[in-house]
Amino acid sequence: MTHFTDKVVLITGAGGGIGRHYALEFARRGARVVVNDLGSDVRGESGGEDSAAAVVREIEAEGGTAVSNTASVTDREGAASIVRTGLDTWGRIDIVVTNAGILRNRTLKNTNLDDMTAVLNVHVLGTLNVVYAAWPYLYAQNSGRIVLTSSISGIAGAFGQSAYATAKMAMLGLMNSLALEGQAHGIHVNCIAPGAATRMTALETALGIDAENPEPDFHPKLIAPAVLYLASGAAPNGVVLHAQGGKFWRTKTVRNRGVDLGTDATFEELAEHIEPIMDMTAMDDVQPAM
Repeated sequence: MTHFTDKVVLITGAGGGIGRHYALEFARRGARVVVNDLGSDVRGESGGEDSAAAVVREIEAEGGTAVSNTASVTDREGAASIVRTGLDTWGRIDIVVTNAGILRNRTLKNTNLDDMTAVLNVHVLGTLNVVYAAWPYLYAQNSGRIVLTSSISGIAGAFGQSAYATAKMAMLGLMNSLALEGQAHGIHVNCIAPGAATRMTALETALGIDAENPEPDFHPKLIAPAVLYLASGAAPNGVVLHAQGGKFWRTKTVRNRGVDLGTDATFEELAEHIEPIMDMTAMDDVQPAM
């Protein structure tokens, strides 16, 4: 239970739902936790509730160590303040978990660009802001763990979630690049793709999810084991790990063997060979771009 003793963990969106359970579990294992949450609703509106401070009180009541931060990840200075909170309080940072998110679900026909931009700002730019602020410190100390939050919605798509899915697939591109850039400096970057009942998933009424009384298959606390593993000393690098209801699995990007039609290939030749080009019977890992 002391695997994370004295590690400094920054968790965004940790004032409730999945993030709250991350914070509690890290603290129970001796970590010192920066609990960040803006205190907004699932649309990123109606701020005012100091949910970060409430989670800090929970941690302290159990004998753990934590400090709150209420900055918005969408604000560059606010994101940098999350990192500074860890540095100013404990002199270092070791683990960054970017969990903050909002939802504004509509089909593309019925949505508007303001709502789509708001989702992208939190999930994509918010993640980039926090990681960018933390990166120099992890790089300089030659160690660190970053856990980004993706989703099956991003990897496989979801009806009515074009902005959210775009943002969550973006996490795979960011992970793949940073895993390469950080490897020589002991920084491992991975993605968690969670499935759980929270205020956000409660919006998906078609799923029949009750965020206040989640069924065992959707309890948010069951995501924490995967995140702790991705943040541990044994963490892989550049892996997407799914977690839901005690089930864990991995997603990888693969390609088929393809067909070489030569440098003078034409549309007609491609059409003639389309069956083996589309065949996924034999697959290889996708390699980084050169």
